[in-house]
Amino acid sequence: MENFITIAVFNYPHEITILKHRLDLEEIQYFFENETMMNIVPMYSQALGGIKLRVHPEDAEEAKEILDEFNRNQNLKIV
Repeated sequence: MENFITIAVFNYPHEITILKHRLDLEEIQYFFENETMMNIVPMYSQALGGIKLRVHPEDAEEAKEILDEFNRNQNLKIV
């Protein structure tokens, strides 16, 4: 997992719920850094640098396409 790259950063745990499901469906290798801490102490978001979506470099382009799709869809926009 040390080779994984950060492709997005989120401030709140609710922003990643649907995204996790979509990444799982596409079988993309990923993890969310700081996710557990943000669920325990949400006010630490700024101090920890947010929840970082880290993906395997081979899956980065496909994951970016999924993020773009969410941002284009007004009902599922990730802030």
